[in-house]
Amino acid sequence: MAIIAGFMVPHPPMIVPDIGRGSEEQIRETTEAYEKVADEIAALRPETIIITSPHSVMYADYFHISPGEGATGNFAGFRAPQVRFSETYDTELADEICRLCDAEDFPAGTLGEKDRSLDHGTMVPLYFIRKKYDGGRIIRIGLSGQPLIDHYRLGMIIRDAVNNTGRRAVFVASGDLSHKLQDYGPYGFAPEGPEYDDRIMDVMSRAAFGETLDFDTTFCDKAAECGHRSFVIMAGAFDGMAVKAERLSHQDVTGVGYGICTFYPEGEDAGRHFLERHMDRLSAEMQAKREQSDAYVRLARKSVESYVLRRERIRVPDDLPDEMLSKTAGAFVSIHEHGELRGCIGTIAPTRSSVAEEIIANAISASTRDPRFPAITADELPWLEISVDVLGEPEDIESTEQLDVKRYGVIVSAGHKRGLLLPDLDGVDTPEQQVDIAMRKGGIRRSENYKLQRFEVIRHH
Repeated sequence: MAIIAGFMVPHPPMIVPDIGRGSEEQIRETTEAYEKVADEIAALRPETIIITSPHSVMYADYFHISPGEGATGNFAGFRAPQVRFSETYDTELADEICRLCDAEDFPAGTLGEKDRSLDHGTMVPLYFIRKKYDGGRIIRIGLSGQPLIDHYRLGMIIRDAVNNTGRRAVFVASGDLSHKLQDYGPYGFAPEGPEYDDRIMDVMSRAAFGETLDFDTTFCDKAAECGHRSFVIMAGAFDGMAVKAERLSHQDVTGVGYGICTFYPEGEDAGRHFLERHMDRLSAEMQAKREQSDAYVRLARKSVESYVLRRERIRVPDDLPDEMLSKTAGAFVSIHEHGELRGCIGTIAPTRSSVAEEIIANAISASTRDPRFPAITADELPWLEISVDVLGEPEDIESTEQLDVKRYGVIVSAGHKRGLLLPDLDGVDTPEQQVDIAMRKGGIRRSENYKLQRFEVIRHH
């Protein structure tokens, strides 16, 4: 059959009366909308309920699909062990999703799960659904640290698997919105919080699924959202389909955003292949950036491409600016892919005979030897954004008051240990954050006798 409906829902445990014990009355509007969702699912009588949850097993580079015949769970962690669940998995559909992922070399499957108990991001939606409908097996899928486009692509794979198996399925995208909406909330307030909620509720109420791919990772992190990647997977499941959307509720009275929307496909729509359009736009933007990049970045890119494609280290070209050939300096090469860091390696002081040599060596290391990431592959090359930071001379400082995160990078040293952080990085807003991150990178404790230095950089894009 097909995915016959989708539902964007939150998962606050307090909404379950045995847990809330009266406090759930604060979010009655959300409860009433949830009841409507459960009624609609019961009326649809799906064979399979696909649930994506931020609190299922999660890996940085892999999407986890819960394995086995089924799983049980309860709310003992929220002082309500009497609220129990016993669910059967749709193993045939799970196997087909895994088969398609393997065929596309897509990083998803059933590896790695140790605790097979259900998570609350899955159980809260099931609490409402099972009151109205006890049929249908489930599929439980976790999120990952992969870019948003991969979450969307997973949704497309899930859709294809549903079609291949002939399932009549509904998609439940579990996820809260921002956790930083009110000063009195458990996570405090950030201006990005209400901005995120307003924006995502607008996007989802219009079923403008292509716009879910345009949310910047740093913005989402500052908003402390929970469910965005869950919503993006569901969006991918409706790629190429006209969708009727209805906004049922949005509340932020607890400092956390809870939004509920419903989605019903209404047939194919050639104008709604959003991932294809997104990638075409990105390709054009990347080409424009490559054409505008300066000699420093062009050299780094040429070095990366030569080494990734042929394992060849390029010679220093003859047509570089004199400053790249005659000067020495430390340099960092940073590589991003689809907005996510993909590699960053550099030298604090010069180690080569010229800046050009420094860039060539560090570009190769950033693309293949950063221990945080696997080596970059040939199919990633068109999507890489590369920048080069050429470091000035470090100068000693007495305190963080002499730092400016936009202007200065910082070096923290303690004996032979040293940690460095470049200036003007997304998500680093204060000198204290800057120093803390540099200390963690250097393995330096606050109790140690450490020294601070600052430096300026010339950043080339």
